[in-house]
Amino acid sequence: MAGTLEFTPDDRYNAFITTCSEAPFSDGALAGTAIAVKDNISTAGIRTTCGSRILEGYIPPYDAHVVELLKGAGAAIVGKTNMDEFGMGTTTETSAFGPTTNPVDTSRVPGGSSGGSAAAVAAGLVPMALGTDTGGSIRCPAAFCGIVGFKPTYGRVSRYGLIAYANSLEQIGPMARTVEDVSRLLSVIARHDPRDSTMIDRPYDHQPSANVDGLRVGIPDEYFGEGVDARVAETVRDAIGVLEDLGARTVPVSIPGMRYALAAYYVICTGEASSNLARFDGIRYGPAADIRKPWHEAYREIRREKFGTEVRRRIMLGTFALSAGYAGRYYAKAQIARRNIRLDFERAFRSADIIAGPTMPTVAFRVGEKTDPLSLYLSDILTVPANLAGIPAISVPCAGRVDGLPVGLQVMGRRFEDERVIDAAYAYEQGAGR
Repeated sequence: MAGTLEFTPDDRYNAFITTCSEAPFSDGALAGTAIAVKDNISTAGIRTTCGSRILEGYIPPYDAHVVELLKGAGAAIVGKTNMDEFGMGTTTETSAFGPTTNPVDTSRVPGGSSGGSAAAVAAGLVPMALGTDTGGSIRCPAAFCGIVGFKPTYGRVSRYGLIAYANSLEQIGPMARTVEDVSRLLSVIARHDPRDSTMIDRPYDHQPSANVDGLRVGIPDEYFGEGVDARVAETVRDAIGVLEDLGARTVPVSIPGMRYALAAYYVICTGEASSNLARFDGIRYGPAADIRKPWHEAYREIRREKFGTEVRRRIMLGTFALSAGYAGRYYAKAQIARRNIRLDFERAFRSADIIAGPTMPTVAFRVGEKTDPLSLYLSDILTVPANLAGIPAISVPCAGRVDGLPVGLQVMGRRFEDERVIDAAYAYEQGAGR
């Protein structure tokens, strides 16, 4: 079977930056399935902007590895989803193409930076989508929009064709309404690619199981502490109780390095962003600079004009952290903190098979409510540790809600034990009757 899928969504949520009215598909495991792709993943012949004016007219000449695999499985790529500019944000409000709104409540943000992908799935515009997760950018919007979002182990899915923000942290992953569909999509995109030197050849071929009898679920106090809404914490504890009813048992664990996680994350990711985004200079990438001017003036003008405020802020933070005299004081210490967090997780997994807690400390906040960068950065406190450690993590909607808004249960596992994380989320989903 092969053909063309017509796609004309009622995109009242501004979930898409670009849509494909006629999307070709072919035979395969996903034959004829409409898939939305986050707009920082390269798609041959389809505009790819990263939510930024600096790439507004960029059309990649090649497909990312994950897109090659989707097409090989017969999927129809129906559009590119809205996102925080270059993945820098928690709300999808920093997009140069306007904010995405949350289908659950359009006065609320959908989360970020993969907010367009989450909104497209939550609104039923597509059954599945791809997002990317640097510090929670799949799990945050999944939690806010009430869908399932999975960040695989770092190195499980190729990043070839992903326009880089922070290479050592980011990972492409699946988003869908059910754990089973997330698992189906992961089985397609988790295939070895020699073009990504960080990738491990460990394909994902797994059918989710709801058997969690005897599973040890680690509960870290740090995930239920200061800054976490008490109602969110209670809803998540109730969700963990469902796993206990299914035969799992809870054990206390601790991630003491979490108090340094947010600071370490923002030093590392802004440092890598400063380096990665240097190529957008009007000469190599971006609109043509005025080469009649001295290079530094032309460089400064094109970046000031085409980069948004948050992107410029993070580039400056990263450049400072890497500058002479400060790299050792900030970047090197952040890497030490990162290592300690990874070791904390390894110790925790000696007594636990998975670790569970809230995905986000609050439910989705109102559009425009949080304008202070620090308050937005603090929203990432529960998601960034998994990226620093490189471990798999999933957000699955809890059965209970807070103020009528979704709450995400986050499940994390050992590196390359993605299957166990999927199984735990699937067991909860089935046990809660979602």
